[in-house]
Amino acid sequence: MNVSRNFMLLGSAFLILGIVIGMYMGGSGDHSLALSHAHINLLGFVLSAIFALTYKAYPAMTIGRLAGIHFWLHLVGAVMVNLLLFLMLAQVITEAAMVPLAPISEFLVLLGVLAFGWNVMQNAK
Repeated sequence: MNVSRNFMLLGSAFLILGIVIGMYMGGSGDHSLALSHAHINLLGFVLSAIFALTYKAYPAMTIGRLAGIHFWLHLVGAVMVNLLLFLMLAQVITEAAMVPLAPISEFLVLLGVLAFGWNVMQNAK
C-alpha cells in the first residue's frame, strides 16, 4: 500500500467535495452548510495532505502495518464524521440520530491520529 499516495487521493476527493459545497453556498446564499464545508476541508483535505506529505518525507514511517492502520481509521472515521455532520446540517437527520455513529467515527479519527503520532515518535528521524 502506498499510504502517501492514498492519503493524497483521499484528500483530493475531500477537497473537490468541499469546493462543490462552497460553490453551492456562494451561489445560493445559503450558508447553513458552512460547518460541514469547514470540516470537509480541514479534517478531510488538510489533514490528509499533511499525512501524505509526512509519509513521503519519512519513508521509514510506511514500513510495517501502522501506516495502513492509520489510513483506514482516518478514511472510515473522517467519511463518517463528515457525512453525519452534513446530513444533520441539511436537516436530513437530527443530532440525536447521530448517536452512536458520531462518537464512534470521532473515536476512529482519534485512534488514527494516535497511530500517526506513535508512528512519528518511532520512525520520523
